[in-house]
Amino acid sequence: MGPAMEYYSSKIVKIPFEEALIKVVEELKHEGFGVLTEIDVQATLKKKLGVDFRKYKILGACNPSFAYQALQAEEMIGLMLPCNVIVQEKVGGEVSVAAIDPVASMEKTNNEQLRGVAVQIRNKLRKVISSL
Repeated sequence: MGPAMEYYSSKIVKIPFEEALIKVVEELKHEGFGVLTEIDVQATLKKKLGVDFRKYKILGACNPSFAYQALQAEEMIGLMLPCNVIVQEKVGGEVSVAAIDPVASMEKTNNEQLRGVAVQIRNKLRKVISSL
């Protein structure tokens, strides 16, 4: 990694978009994350701007016990919750899944207690990505 810290982990999966979406939700559940929000970027852009965009969904994933620990460590951390995971269809039909790196996004807080929680969340999200 160069000077800029990677702010996500990602993987190209060899399965269709809808199947990838189901598998991601299952793997998140396996790691203790529930999906609180699901934003269909393609549908939203079509409806609001009348533009055609590729399949792209943003999942807001939350692990309640880690969220609770994070909130206890840093009262404003709700600005960075839940953890976003994206499933998108790239050019040529390839499907990519990516998850935020909470260590990178929470670095600005300079809160050591929070860093410990972020590392544990990152490890779980990386497990989700690598299991696909």
